[in-house]
Amino acid sequence: MLGPIGADVTQNVTRSAVSRMIKGLEEHLELQLFERAGRQIGLTEDGVYYAAKISKAMDILEVASRELIDTKAGRGTLSIGMLPTFGTKWLLPRLGSFMQLHTDLTLDITSSDGELDFADERIDVAIRFGFGNWPGARSEPLMSEELQVVCSPRVMDGPYPLTDYEQLRRHSLIAHSSRPGTWSHWLQAVGASTEGYDKGLRLEHFYMVLQAAKSGLGIGLLPSYLAADDIANGSLTAPFPVRVVSPGGYYLVTPWDKIDLPRVQLFRDWVMGQI
Repeated sequence: MLGPIGADVTQNVTRSAVSRMIKGLEEHLELQLFERAGRQIGLTEDGVYYAAKISKAMDILEVASRELIDTKAGRGTLSIGMLPTFGTKWLLPRLGSFMQLHTDLTLDITSSDGELDFADERIDVAIRFGFGNWPGARSEPLMSEELQVVCSPRVMDGPYPLTDYEQLRRHSLIAHSSRPGTWSHWLQAVGASTEGYDKGLRLEHFYMVLQAAKSGLGIGLLPSYLAADDIANGSLTAPFPVRVVSPGGYYLVTPWDKIDLPRVQLFRDWVMGQI
């Protein structure tokens, strides 16, 4: 049995109103959900079963309502799923301006480049590289990506400097394990053969490729935005001036059920303005 229905349970709702709602629900279901004994009220067996089934849905409804109210008032939490390298080198350096514009909004940023699961990860919006075909979500193109060959300056001072594309065969080409076709794409685009190269080192993220190239472990193929600072400060060199546009591009990916949330719209408008 439950205790008396007090003011803490029936805030802004009268006892008679609660009774009418209970009666209406029972009439709709054609089941008795509650047992009454004076001022005491408890659940019947059917009521226990029904409560267990709808409690999760009610929790979701409550959370969604609070999120919507908070975001409309300029508060709440915006959850962003970002690619590790893109987020570190492109998004985070720019994010200060968004935070200054929306001081009451909390940002929760997670780093991942795996499959998108908005429900499990509770992400409001994500930035991904691909072709704009993520199911259950709106995909809006942000920017393309240009790839360029980079290496340690020591390579250019060594016995086999990269004076032409054929010299790449004398070095280990560092491959991105999640995008293994980038070297073949670049070589085809510049008219070079795609056969006979040493691709002995495969790394999971572009920032790992960056560090490996700086350390002289091989020749890297990197997005130009990622390599720019290191080329400028001399820790990397770009032996060939050519840049090749990657197949695919960066997209802002938003699940359909969240595209109208004010906090998501605020971030979308801001990030589109950064392009």
